[in-house]
Amino acid sequence: MRWNAQRAEGQTEQALLGLPGLLRSVRSPEFSGVTFHEVCARSVLNKVPGASRMPFRWTVNPYRGCSHACTYCYARGSHTYLDLDPGRDFDTQVVVKVNAPEVLAAQLRRPSWTREHVAMGTNTDPYQRAEGRYRLMPGIIKALGGSGTPFSILTKGTVLTRDLPLLRSVAADVPVGLGVSLALLDRDLQQRLEPGTPTPRARLDLVRRAADAGLPCGVFVAPVLPWLTDTTEALDRLLAAVAGAGATGVTVIPLHLRPGAREWFTRWLGAERPELVPRYRELYRGGSYADRGYRRALAERVAPLVRRHGLDRRSGGEGRGVPGDENARWPAGSMPPARGGDGPAREGDQLSLL
Repeated sequence: MRWNAQRAEGQTEQALLGLPGLLRSVRSPEFSGVTFHEVCARSVLNKVPGASRMPFRWTVNPYRGCSHACTYCYARGSHTYLDLDPGRDFDTQVVVKVNAPEVLAAQLRRPSWTREHVAMGTNTDPYQRAEGRYRLMPGIIKALGGSGTPFSILTKGTVLTRDLPLLRSVAADVPVGLGVSLALLDRDLQQRLEPGTPTPRARLDLVRRAADAGLPCGVFVAPVLPWLTDTTEALDRLLAAVAGAGATGVTVIPLHLRPGAREWFTRWLGAERPELVPRYRELYRGGSYADRGYRRALAERVAPLVRRHGLDRRSGGEGRGVPGDENARWPAGSMPPARGGDGPAREGDQLSLL
């Protein structure tokens, strides 16, 4: 659904006139400060670069930019491809592929399509607040299910609750995996870190509702923030809540800071916890990923907690994993290896968005 009387004027719209397929830019009082740039996409089925270590080869992203406004979001750098900044613009200038369901359905009908797994939520969230108005995901889900294509969804958005009956129906025909991203329980810190997201309690309720619908739903405890959310006590409380909500598995991933996200998060950290800036500078001196020693220590701290709460597939949860990790190279409850060692992420690890 589009807004007919609320065209956005000004410099931001002009900056995006070169975006292929741009129809118009609109604003709505329901989304104060956010501009939606509606485009007609030529393709929405994206192939993951061959150099990537992602455990899937195909993605669909109906949106670019995200009103969740997570300070640490690793996809922020992708907004620079549109000549927009990865900070405030990423949070407030959202590209909407209004024809995504129709284009995807056409792509899935091609004889060359072999029905490989498709992952959604790998960059910007397909169930961010705009999805409540644009309603792109039902058509996308129907297109995937109708073509016999297995898929997974990772989200922080409780708008997903709307589509649980549809997902349950589609899951009778194709494998469907759901994942909810939840980094912490502290409500005050959550509001400062990710001000546009649903509360931790609301996301736990989403996990519970998915489980009640008979859908496997894992949780990504991500990112774990050094010296902010990584104490044994905080992780224990979080994993207990995740298990209590009925999660079918968990993957714990420490913060990584790609270009764009690194600068925006460091700015937030300097304002909120300036005493931690030197420690983060040292921890991430090698690039986008925390140094190997920190990752190893976190893994050792997390592993017994995961087992204690029955979230480790090796202790009875076989086959209960999290979306898209069926062929992953790391077990639930552990951290994926840094791509390219301890240095920055390789170019091939940035998923394409158009």
